Amino acid sequence: MEETLCFRRSLREFLMEVERGRVGMTDRLYYTDSHIQTFEAEVQQCIEDGDGADLILDRTAFFPGGGGQACDTGVLNEQPVRQVYEKNGIIYHRCPKPLPVGSKVVGRIDWETRFRRMQAHSGEHIVSGTVHRDYGWDNVGFHMGSDAITIDFDGEMTCEQLESVERKANEAIWRDTEIHTYILSGKEVRSLEYRSKLELMEDVRIVEIDEVDRCACCAPHVHRTGEIGSIKILSSMRHRGGTRVEMVAGQDAFLEFQKEYKNAVAVSRMLSSKRLEIAEATAALLRQAEELKLQNGNLSRKYVQVLAETMDFCDGNRCLLENGLPEAARRELVNALKEKTSGYVAVLAGSDTDGYHYIIGSSQVDLKKARNRINEGIAGKGGGSTEMLQGSAIKHFDEISEFILSDNER
Repeated sequence: MEETLCFRRSLREFLMEVERGRVGMTDRLYYTDSHIQTFEAEVQQCIEDGDGADLILDRTAFFPGGGGQACDTGVLNEQPVRQVYEKNGIIYHRCPKPLPVGSKVVGRIDWETRFRRMQAHSGEHIVSGTVHRDYGWDNVGFHMGSDAITIDFDGEMTCEQLESVERKANEAIWRDTEIHTYILSGKEVRSLEYRSKLELMEDVRIVEIDEVDRCACCAPHVHRTGEIGSIKILSSMRHRGGTRVEMVAGQDAFLEFQKEYKNAVAVSRMLSSKRLEIAEATAALLRQAEELKLQNGNLSRKYVQVLAETMDFCDGNRCLLENGLPEAARRELVNALKEKTSGYVAVLAGSDTDGYHYIIGSSQVDLKKARNRINEGIAGKGGGSTEMLQGSAIKHFDEISEFILSDNER
């Protein structure tokens, strides 16, 4: 979108003044104190377009996003900051309305969201640092979602190894050590061992956690590990020759525990078992269900056998409704009755409200040729072979039965 001038200077003139040193680059307050929530600043430049304005300030506590962490939002002089982004070293604050260059503003970030993200991001550093220290694997992919973090490591890890990582990560939280941040020149950083996905040659911001991690990162972090609260690894899976880990930390970990605890309590009540014994109770229930399924299968087969033996030969078609039979037993019934039917036999299960599933079989009629005619007659969808069709129908059972029993075409 084409930028237009707002109030005094063009963006080009502003950037020239930055290069000449007449105007300073934005002071990033979150670098020196990530816990600043409210600040005062001066508007250095305003670029207006039809959808709003991009404001450049002399100082800001708004993080423009980076290092896997989303940008901050909040307010400037009570108007919402919709987006914050960085381009060529300049931080822009996207707002609905322009503000005059030189005017004073009060900014306030959405602290609840910022702190939650800092907890999660600092927790990710601890986990990634622990994995790198203990097993030598690198973090090669990182995504901070709305309620969880995914990390891709370039090596495979066992469940036992991840349990060890989780325990050690929480031990780092319990030690409540300080998280240090500092900026090193390109020359200084080349002599330092640290984690980074890129080979950085210029000034680098380092985030260091004692005994755990040293990593290049531009994002704000908590001051001490104790502020994270807790870390929980939720799941892991093999991914592109390595391991993808899903984790939560801080407030997200607490909310995850709340949800899981409520579910565990609900299941324990349904099973009439203690909360810590629901896995054993569920396993017993599944074994019982499998035994009942086996018994039901045996009874269904016996029922099908007796039913087929008691039915006389039919000169024409048959249509039966058998809701009590599993699909395998309905198929057996069709196979048994098609030998005692000169036309075809249809066995249905379902209701007029929800529709029906049908299995149709014949040893006399080419059902592949008859498929379209049958589906049209019962408002159905399905297909199969010359001897068997399967599908669904939405007409009422009386209408389906009437069509099938009167269908004499071969």
